[in-house]
Amino acid sequence: MKDIAGDGCDILVPFNERKPLKEIERSIITKYRKDIWAKFIKAIKEFQLINDGDRIAVAISGGKDSMLMAKLFQELKLHGHDNFSLQFIVADPGYHENIKGLMVDNCKYLNIPIKVFDSGIFRIISEVSKDYPCYMCAKIRRGALYNKAQELGCNKLALGHHFNDVIETTLLNILYTGNISTMLPKLKSSNFDGMEIIRPLYFIEEKAIEDFTQYNGIWPLNCACMVAAKKIGSKRNEVKKLIEQLKLTFDSVDKSIFKATSNVNMDCILGWQKSGIKYSFLDFYDEKSNDD
Repeated sequence: MKDIAGDGCDILVPFNERKPLKEIERSIITKYRKDIWAKFIKAIKEFQLINDGDRIAVAISGGKDSMLMAKLFQELKLHGHDNFSLQFIVADPGYHENIKGLMVDNCKYLNIPIKVFDSGIFRIISEVSKDYPCYMCAKIRRGALYNKAQELGCNKLALGHHFNDVIETTLLNILYTGNISTMLPKLKSSNFDGMEIIRPLYFIEEKAIEDFTQYNGIWPLNCACMVAAKKIGSKRNEVKKLIEQLKLTFDSVDKSIFKATSNVNMDCILGWQKSGIKYSFLDFYDEKSNDD
C-alpha cells in the first residue's frame, strides 16, 4: 500500500502495470467472463434491473467496485443492449487533491466520462459523526447522488454493492440490530419520486473484482475517507473478518448466508414485518397442524 495523500489515507496500488484500455475491456468478456461478466448479466436478467428507455446514473466513487461497474455498463451497450442511457456521476465528499486527481486520471484512462459535483460529505460527517461514521456517510452520499441523478433526468441510480456486501449486511442486521433483512438488488426510493436503486454487481464476489483490478493494473481508491481514518473502526470490517474466520471451518458459509436470504421458511419464523405491519406466528397458529 502507498500513502499517496500523505495523511494516512491509503490508496491501493497494483503490482502489475496498467494494461491498455482495449485489453482491460476485452478481459471483462474473456478472462473474467465466468466470474464477472456472466454474473453481471445474470443479475440484470434475474432481477429485471434494466428496462427499455431507462436513464441510469452510475455512481462512481473511484473504488474498484464502481470502476468495474462503469465498464460493465459500457460493455453491455457495446454488445447489443443499447436500450438505455448512462450518466457517470461522482459525489466528491471532499477528497484530498492528490486522491481526487488519481480518480480523475483513472476515469480518463478508462474512458469513463464522469460528472463530478461537490457534496461536502466529509465536512458534515466530521462534525456530527461519532466512532462509526460510515453508515451516516453512506446515507448522506446516497441522498446527494439521488439529487444529482434526478437533476440529470435519470430514473435509476446504480450502486456498486457486490456479493460480499450483501452477506455482510445480512450478518450486520442479525448481530447488531436484531432483525433478519438484507441488501436488495433493486429498491424504489421513498424520498425521490420515480427513482430506483439497482445493484448490478449483486452476484459478483469481491475477490473477482480485486483480481480484475490487480490483473489490469488499475489504481482504485481504497475508501480515501479522511474521517473514518481517524475513528475507531467499522462494524462492517468486523463482520468481514468474522466471515473469513467462519470460512476456515465452513468453506461455503458465505454462499449459505447469501442463499438463506431467498430461502426463508415462513412456517418456522417467530415473527416478520411486511409493508410496516408486524405479524406473529401466533396469528396463523390455528391454521397449521404440522409437526417439527
